[in-house]
Amino acid sequence: MSDSDLSQRQSRILESMLLGREYAAEDIMGFIDTPSSPATLRRDTQELERLGFVIQRGEKRGTRYEKSMLGALLSPLDAHAYFTKETDRRNGLRSYQHGLWDTIPQSFFAEQELDAFDSATQAYLARSRDVSEVVRAKELERFVIELSWKSSRIEGNTYTLLDTERLIREGVEAIGHTKDEATMILNHKKAFQYILQTSGSDDTFTKRFVEDVHSILVEGLGVSRGFRKGAVGITGSSYRPLDIPAQLEEETEALYAAAAKLTDPYSQALLILLGISYIQPFEDGNKRTARLMTNAILISKDKAPLSYRSVDEIIYRESLLTFYEQLSIVPMKNIFSEQYLFACEQYLKSSSTQTS
Repeated sequence: MSDSDLSQRQSRILESMLLGREYAAEDIMGFIDTPSSPATLRRDTQELERLGFVIQRGEKRGTRYEKSMLGALLSPLDAHAYFTKETDRRNGLRSYQHGLWDTIPQSFFAEQELDAFDSATQAYLARSRDVSEVVRAKELERFVIELSWKSSRIEGNTYTLLDTERLIREGVEAIGHTKDEATMILNHKKAFQYILQTSGSDDTFTKRFVEDVHSILVEGLGVSRGFRKGAVGITGSSYRPLDIPAQLEEETEALYAAAAKLTDPYSQALLILLGISYIQPFEDGNKRTARLMTNAILISKDKAPLSYRSVDEIIYRESLLTFYEQLSIVPMKNIFSEQYLFACEQYLKSSSTQTS
């Protein structure tokens, strides 16, 4: 089931409902911009209930409707519009939602979306056949430069793409930048190399593997390794992650178990991208770890990895915070879809003319 299967009116209803609140029919009627009859409203709420997006409680005049966890996940929110409101006026969720991973559907993508991914993947793999080692190495280096640059930039790193290219290729640090910025970028390169070296193993969904990736990403940055022992806050958001170490481990294991049950690798990768960022199991470097773990899953399934090169950093952060506060995967799903198709189109693009 995809959020795109909903009518505009049904999407509006679902978007307007806040998780954890109950609504009467007249409340829901107020969500619709254009007048609708009670019969039309009933059909909309019945369809949302059939899909598992809305839960009905009571009967007749006492009937109340509540958004389900699944409904929150697939609520078609506009992240940028959502973040035009001040933090305290957004009515965002303030605490971690237990049981979230138990509500994950078998796939986040509709059949036509999966077909588009598979078609793009086949074109990407076809270009990679019979490529010379020289061309393959050049393309890999280009990818690593772009991934290291953009993933670091999302975290506030001020290196330019050209600065990053020179750092990775020549080991020359940019003037006017901190040592930590260079370290962050080089750690991305090391982490991706580690993922390539371990590709094909059965460790992708293990606690040890994600801790290894995180350790590489934060090496030399003064960040504690392993699961954090205290609380962390999220800048610009009312959401506060869990702060009990045992719960962090339990929820991370539940996330891995949920991802392993999904029916396609694209949904697995997207869930890990969102889930590690949401749980925040580490003192710092969580979102970087999530992005690299997403690539670990894609590579292990013979899919194209993501460099995130064309992502707008502000839209990325807003989309992720929308998941934290409203649990809607839709903004990040859109980013994932765009970036996956972009990666399939852009990388190894010139290999067919450079093979030996």
